[in-house]
Amino acid sequence: MTRSTVAQALVRFLAAQYTERDGVRRRFITGTWGIFGHGNVAGIGQALVEYPGLMPYHQGRNEQAMVHAAVGYARQSNRLRTHAVTTSIGPGATNLVTGAALATVNRLPVLLLPGDTFATRPADPVLQQLEVPYAGEVSVNDCLRPVSKYFDRVTRPEALIPAALAAMRVLTDPAETGAVTLALPQDVQAEAHDWPEEFFAERTWTVRRPRPDAAELDAAAEAVRKARRPMIIAGGGVKHSAAEDALRTLAERVCLPVATTQAGKGVLPWDHRCDAGGIGHTGTGTANALARTSDLVIGVGTRYTDFTTASGTLFRPGTRFLNLNITGVDAHKQAAPLPLVADAREGLTALTEALGDYQQHAVQWTFSKQDWQERTDAAYAAPDPRARPTQIQVLGVLDGLVTADDILINAAGSLPGDLHRLWRARSSDQYHVEYGYSCMGYEIPAAIGVALAAPGRPVWALVGDGTYLMNPTELVTAVQEELPIKVVILQNHGYASIGGLSEAVGAERYGTDYRRRDPDGGFTGPLLPVDLAANAASLGMRVLRAHTLRDLREALADAREATVPTCVYVETETADSVSGAPPAPAWWDVPVAATSTRPSAVKAREEYERHVTARRRHL
Repeated sequence: MTRSTVAQALVRFLAAQYTERDGVRRRFITGTWGIFGHGNVAGIGQALVEYPGLMPYHQGRNEQAMVHAAVGYARQSNRLRTHAVTTSIGPGATNLVTGAALATVNRLPVLLLPGDTFATRPADPVLQQLEVPYAGEVSVNDCLRPVSKYFDRVTRPEALIPAALAAMRVLTDPAETGAVTLALPQDVQAEAHDWPEEFFAERTWTVRRPRPDAAELDAAAEAVRKARRPMIIAGGGVKHSAAEDALRTLAERVCLPVATTQAGKGVLPWDHRCDAGGIGHTGTGTANALARTSDLVIGVGTRYTDFTTASGTLFRPGTRFLNLNITGVDAHKQAAPLPLVADAREGLTALTEALGDYQQHAVQWTFSKQDWQERTDAAYAAPDPRARPTQIQVLGVLDGLVTADDILINAAGSLPGDLHRLWRARSSDQYHVEYGYSCMGYEIPAAIGVALAAPGRPVWALVGDGTYLMNPTELVTAVQEELPIKVVILQNHGYASIGGLSEAVGAERYGTDYRRRDPDGGFTGPLLPVDLAANAASLGMRVLRAHTLRDLREALADAREATVPTCVYVETETADSVSGAPPAPAWWDVPVAATSTRPSAVKAREEYERHVTARRRHL
């Protein structure tokens, strides 16, 4: 037996946990993020001091951002490694909620260790305690229950053992992973207990690769043989499973076009003959044209969000869905008559084997990406080096600079749509766009997590001014940790994505730019005198200002080779004045006011009713 505190025991336990997949063993919790206050400074904080070198520590500036950094690390590690995040009680704990939701929505593991109020209740209430008259055991940490895949409150030292084991079980489960919360009352963290030595022994958690059911596999193979125009929609599950080679093999042998979701983009290189580009509302004309004529959609590792299905308007009546997914809930979406519940790599391999020599008799249908690539080239074109670039031209310059080694990170605003339609992904992990939760403020902390997981690779965080203002504080962390992330700030003085959406739904861009408005909703006064480049410099970043396309090329090239955290700041021209991305080739359902006195809203409602009639339930 070993006598130590609960917090000390937890740190020792976490340091001894490993995952193994395909014969490769890795330490699972490779570091802990923390902001200390009452509720964790004398517990987890002291434990990290007690065992120097056992658990690497990363100092965050914002609790939500710490979760984003851990999630970025986990995604870059294919969910086989992650970080823990510790906070104080009260607002430190509730600041975890958004990050936890992002992790759970995207099925990415992160361990949350928020401090909690006293289990023994020596005084009631204590500082930052939420008083709930009808339930004395409730604390603000209960806000984390609906956004956690597992939640427990460790109110006794001996309860840590089953709670910690359950946490690891969920974190390493490829179907059930997400945010896991162990709420730790501050008095219990500091309490001593006699622990069995077995609790601290190295433990290896096998990340399973379940194979498909034989009957489901036979039905799937038969459906592919009978289909005249089958296609694949590849989602993030392909990457999590490291199933890119298995996907390529199936696509090439059966001549299947592969369209990709935001999470799946990059599973095939952009110039592969089977790659059709992004699917859905932010997808390409090529992929969406295929979807509208396909009779069998093979979804692999996708959740079928409304952006992927164009709010239920993309696929024709009678389309059948064959869904290969490790989670049963996703395998049955779109009322799929052909679920294939399995690991993506194992399922794709088994399906290829089950089809046998079918490639010799396949109904091969071809498609051309030439038109879309020409439209991309036109949008990227920047003939005048003295001009201010558009947002699309910024992407074009970066596209001409990067290699397969670079990693691009984005999450919200107008950039995800532009990237999904136009970016030419050169490697499976180059395209890191978090669009499951589309959380503004994700990019900079996630870039830190990715840089920790992939040292030596150029990591780019692409942010608009709205997103930058949400969460710039982790720039200080990048400087402190000497991580040479590259942050590109595109300044267009407002929320461009929501501004466009606001105009489309009859809300007239209200509240979407950085100018004052008069009582009638019109603009008054000049743009606000905000200097985001100066702000980034004040936080320790090396800042390069780009005023023209020529400046931009030089600045991006400089930033890519930089060995210190570097920011490239560029004010962009409005998209419609020079060149912009091709328009969205598929609809997205955002309900419009059913009645209004304003002509813009009336017109928008007419357009909405025209589109909504095309929605289909695939039963």
